[in-house]
Amino acid sequence: MKEKGIEQKFVDEVKRINGFAIKLVSPGFSGLPDRLVLIPDGKIGFVEVKAPGKKPRRLQRSRHDQLRKLGFKVFVLDNINQIGGIIDEIRTT
Repeated sequence: MKEKGIEQKFVDEVKRINGFAIKLVSPGFSGLPDRLVLIPDGKIGFVEVKAPGKKPRRLQRSRHDQLRKLGFKVFVLDNINQIGGIIDEIRTT
């Protein structure tokens, strides 16, 4: 499955649990994850979506580290089989 398909499946699953998977576009602040995930009970996470087997670029890894240092959960999603686990991890934050 291509990156776009993985991302759409993720967005659909987050909607199914009454959450939002907001596309992040931030001119002037490159490298942010693709999606800001907001789910019931005030749970927040960030998800970088990649094609199967692809890894985040150096700037993306740096932004992920910055977000983690601020206490946020950050995930890299490259397979639809990861979707349930990522959502569960955000729920337990």
